[in-house]
Amino acid sequence: MVMNLNEKVGKSTEENKAIIKNLINKLKDGVNPEAVRKEFKTFIKTMTPLQFANAEDLLIKEGMPAEDIHHMCDVHLAVLAETLTEDVNLAPEGHPVNILMQEHVILLKYANELRDLYKDIKGKSNYAEISKELEKITSIIDHLKASTSHYVREENILFSYLEKHGVTQPPKIMWIDHDRIRDIEKNLYSLLEKREKLEYVEFVKTFHTYAHGLAELLANHFSKENKVLFPTAIQVCTKDEWIEMRKQFDDIGYCCFTPELPPVEQKEENIVQPSSTPSDDVLDFGTGTLTFEDLIMLFETLPVDITYVSKDNTVKFYSEGDRIFPRAPSIIGRLVENCHPDKSVDRVLEIIESFRNNTLDKAEFWLKIEGRMIFIRYFPMRDSKGEYQGVLEVTQDVTQIRKLEGEKRLL
Repeated sequence: MVMNLNEKVGKSTEENKAIIKNLINKLKDGVNPEAVRKEFKTFIKTMTPLQFANAEDLLIKEGMPAEDIHHMCDVHLAVLAETLTEDVNLAPEGHPVNILMQEHVILLKYANELRDLYKDIKGKSNYAEISKELEKITSIIDHLKASTSHYVREENILFSYLEKHGVTQPPKIMWIDHDRIRDIEKNLYSLLEKREKLEYVEFVKTFHTYAHGLAELLANHFSKENKVLFPTAIQVCTKDEWIEMRKQFDDIGYCCFTPELPPVEQKEENIVQPSSTPSDDVLDFGTGTLTFEDLIMLFETLPVDITYVSKDNTVKFYSEGDRIFPRAPSIIGRLVENCHPDKSVDRVLEIIESFRNNTLDKAEFWLKIEGRMIFIRYFPMRDSKGEYQGVLEVTQDVTQIRKLEGEKRLL
């Protein structure tokens, strides 16, 4: 049985609120924070991150100053950071779960460092006085930007395997969290880039909102993954599947701060030599003939990447050419609605239904990613009878194409 990651357990919200209020008052009365931390660590075992957040919200609505809540959050985050470190032992070194958990510890450390830097800059009066702090903030943000692959590995690989075992709802909840994390990180990056246009007091206040929010969000999210998602994954996935996942993790790549990893374990397989290889076969397309090897080279050389979703809404193929968005073998057979964040699923399914009903012949989108203009097109695939067979996604970096002017002829 898979636990719902937002399931409420333990004490009622009113009881949780009363306990948290009591702990906050102890901190205000000068009780040793370490003693409060130990008491809180015992208490936190009886509640979920959602229950803690609900209790906090109630206290703020009842008039408790946010600053007092944040003192409690310092204790909360310290406890969660400690438990995240302890959780790493759930899987051996080099195991995909161990890798993700180690990255959790490091990412939360960076988030907490940002919160500490707020304490350093709030007493200053202008940007000139915080040059050293800004250098530290910029360095941490560079590491946060490098954490992209952490979430990509979960969404494209781990979630795919969980779905194959019937575990579908927890990955969806985690992906929603990922999008919230990305949104608050984007706000933080934008704040740093545009800080010169802001009054110093406004910058500090906004920085505190984002830094505190990110630390809380990461701590709660990582706790849910460590305590529920990862143990569920270890329970349902096989040894060979973890070996496959680790290889696919390696292919996508890691964060600059990911600890050095041991070599991937090899599966024990009885290798059967095929009577003939695919490259021996010649396919006649009417407009020419290609071998299997020719097809591989063709897809690898195309200046676009393509993904084919069959008529049953499962991913059937993707090319290994000029890839823009990450793909991994685990995506094959995955429902297309599970390949997108929750906020865009309805639009994706709407487009597919329009293709199926023959009311739409293409869908086009374009967006900027790290300074590149990316053009994404969707086309319905139909057989010789005109019957719908699936969707072809074609993605291309058109940054340089958009800059073309005049002519450049071969002769």
